[in-house]
Amino acid sequence: MADLERKYRSGGQGMDALFVTPDSSAKAYQDLAKTFAATEPPTWSLLLAESCRAQGFGVGILDTDAERLSLEAAVKRVQDAKPRVVVMVLYGQNPNSGTTSMIGGIELAGALKAAGISALICFVGSHTSALPKQVLAYPCVDIVLLNEGVYALQNLLRSNLGDDLRSIKGIGYKIPNGAAPDLILNAPESIVPQSRMDIDLPGYAWDLLPYQERPLDLYRAHFWHAGFDHNKRTPFAAIYTSLGCQFACNFCMINIVNRVDNDDATNASHSRGMRFWSPEWVARQMRKLASLGVKTLRISDEMFFLNRKYYLPILDDCIQSEYGFNMWTYSRIDTVRADALEKFKKAGVNWLALGVEAGNQTVRQEVSKGSFWDVNIRDICETIRGADINIISNYIFGFPEDSRQTMEETLDLALELNTEMANMYPCQALPGSPLYHTALKNGWELPDSFEAFAFLSYESKPMRTKYLSAAEVLKFRDEAWLTYFRNPAYLSLVERRFGATERRNVEQMSAIRLKRKLLGD
Repeated sequence: MADLERKYRSGGQGMDALFVTPDSSAKAYQDLAKTFAATEPPTWSLLLAESCRAQGFGVGILDTDAERLSLEAAVKRVQDAKPRVVVMVLYGQNPNSGTTSMIGGIELAGALKAAGISALICFVGSHTSALPKQVLAYPCVDIVLLNEGVYALQNLLRSNLGDDLRSIKGIGYKIPNGAAPDLILNAPESIVPQSRMDIDLPGYAWDLLPYQERPLDLYRAHFWHAGFDHNKRTPFAAIYTSLGCQFACNFCMINIVNRVDNDDATNASHSRGMRFWSPEWVARQMRKLASLGVKTLRISDEMFFLNRKYYLPILDDCIQSEYGFNMWTYSRIDTVRADALEKFKKAGVNWLALGVEAGNQTVRQEVSKGSFWDVNIRDICETIRGADINIISNYIFGFPEDSRQTMEETLDLALELNTEMANMYPCQALPGSPLYHTALKNGWELPDSFEAFAFLSYESKPMRTKYLSAAEVLKFRDEAWLTYFRNPAYLSLVERRFGATERRNVEQMSAIRLKRKLLGD
């Protein structure tokens, strides 16, 4: 493997901060991690590293997931880098990734402490923002960042990392007090405002990422994003053009990283909102990625298909510059505009992800998903297909009002829509979501491990409903997934759209059986 040992290009003044992505993939995805799961660039490590480097700090990135490093090798890398602060960046593109990334984060942080590494260990991410005191209570965690952490981290690196911690807004830290240190949460720090997005988050530190032969070749796209062709999955990149979401679905926690208060009752719905980078900023990122040979690109925004003011200039640039990207973006059912789809397709958006979630209107309304009716979902899917854009439909089984009948309705809708891809998740009351706080208030049982929050893990333990046990929900979800991906109508669609080889690849994927502790495996 060429050039994997270099990767710590600092600002020339030594290593102030090493941004680390721990590896949690094997426990989170089981055997799907070997071939079929994506390996995404660490988006927030890239953003934080570049923002700190722009302030003159020496930074590096260690992606143990992409490099598939052993725990011992990862510790050795940190020892060699000699950073002042190790920043465990625990984000991901799935809503539960901030929690499931804690699997590898705590394991690696513990190993660093055991190895006698003196650098302070700092955690940042959605789970940390949701439960800062719980994260800080781990003996291997020295500091937590209470939201996205841009300004708090820069001020931390300007400090002496000692007695001046009490003056740094937006962090949590410990004061020794015998066997049980005091856990201190300082006053909140602001998030980057709209007016300073281009300035204080100036870009991505792509040059800090590891690679084997060419940039970004250790990262692979989602199987379906590459048209079910393994040969088209690398090099791969993912970027944001905006942060946050203006909606407040009960099961979602993505806005928790925007929090600007320390109240224990705060959830993601209290800090909803969107901030956008300028189209010019986005164009610079896309030009850079095109120059690195990237063809498969994810637009990770929660709601890219929402604000014409921002997405139309981006699409126009893609068309004019002829980057040749194969892109996918997100949209709500009720924000798809038929008159824009032709431009999406021309710009290279070949996949559009839709949050259908549930087939039953009552269930959908109960989690604040919206008022759109099934007929609109069907019409919108036909409209998108008419523009020759593939659809990824997202479904969730096990909402509080779900019964066997309503989950059957969701599966029936999925089979009827028969979209080119379908994600099927068991419902989890994710830390930071309104649903998590509802579960606490009502005394509902919650997972007791990070692994149990993972949708596809052996330990996965979804929330029970008013009518079904957690085991019944999980069993239904797994059987529904197999029903969908082994459905002859679906396999015929894959073969028509992508080819016979791609159909066989899908059949190989559906042959992998997940093991579940809850189901007696």
